[in-house]
Amino acid sequence: MQIGILAVQGAFLEHEQMLSRLGASCFEIRQKSDLTRPMDGLILPGGESTAQGKLLRDLGMLRPLQEQIEKGLPVFGTCAGLLLLAKEIQNDTRRHLATMDMVAVRNAYGRQLGSFSAEAAFDGLGTIPMTFIRAPYIESVGAGVRVLAVVEDRIVAARQGNQLVTAFHPELCSDPRVHRYFLDMIRARQGVGCHAASLVFESSEKACYPC
Repeated sequence: MQIGILAVQGAFLEHEQMLSRLGASCFEIRQKSDLTRPMDGLILPGGESTAQGKLLRDLGMLRPLQEQIEKGLPVFGTCAGLLLLAKEIQNDTRRHLATMDMVAVRNAYGRQLGSFSAEAAFDGLGTIPMTFIRAPYIESVGAGVRVLAVVEDRIVAARQGNQLVTAFHPELCSDPRVHRYFLDMIRARQGVGCHAASLVFESSEKACYPC
């Protein structure tokens, strides 16, 4: 399995480290030529959505990535990645990949000092730690979108077919279950069975790293 990680800006190294722990190979996407490499899935990391969106356009990668996602490439967007995928951003006129049927709110929890951690239920995974840093949230979703997690009455994780998003940063926690969920999405698309029996989750790895 080969995962491409957008590495033009943001917290992409932490995703690489998490995937390495789970035994998945990955490579960084920094320029258009990187998109010629075969990939089974794509991660859009947290960071600054406007900067990432501008770089995707300037580097000629926006439309090629959009086309791959629309054709079914599994994609996982965290924080800024969620905003890149949103069809509408309530407090921003800019649109980026716009492939997921949801309305997002940018910087919804305030700036850096508004960052916080929580523990909440994630559909299918149980209670997991969540780290929010200048996080967005999802105001509403379309009929084809499944809500996966809610914190303080706000949607913070959702899935639409091949697209998974979280407003929080699972890559900043030691708990690998959200990334494992994404790898299972890829395996399901490839017709491979769930890997739960082959990758052991250590219960001692549940503590969330500090912001």
